[in-house]
Amino acid sequence: MGARKRKSSEALKEQNKDRSFAVLNNLRMSPRKVRLVADQIRGMNVNQALNILHFSPKYASNNIEKLLFSAIANWQNKNAQKQLEESELFVKEVFVNQGRSLKRIQPAPQGRAHRILKRSCHVTLVVDTINKKVEEIGEEIIDTKVTEDSKKDNDNKKTNKK
Repeated sequence: MGARKRKSSEALKEQNKDRSFAVLNNLRMSPRKVRLVADQIRGMNVNQALNILHFSPKYASNNIEKLLFSAIANWQNKNAQKQLEESELFVKEVFVNQGRSLKRIQPAPQGRAHRILKRSCHVTLVVDTINKKVEEIGEEIIDTKVTEDSKKDNDNKKTNKK
């Protein structure tokens, strides 16, 4: 492995230490059908998402529900000191990528054959807390207030010198 590739993989590992996610590879279902379910829960509270997935008639909802339970369990493992009920978890990201396609042949009239693609997909689900998001935004607001106050002080100093 080259040095550049090693550095990028180490950076990716560091980034994933803070994230709580679950991945489902090679789900034997079309990505288009799974995206319909994934779009319903994106950005939602975890409890609401579980209710939607549990009562959804779509076949993909069972698999995504299991994946959401796995992501919650991963979050609990990384944050053992925090309570699940107190921290407001939400589905931060859900994305569905195309996986491998199985090629099959369907007999057709007059000795022909039609190709059938049996598609599969990879689903990734990321869970995060709302509190963490609010703290990051709060720090940005504090930083902007500090810079605005320092600008006002500098303007006052310039006017007092004149």
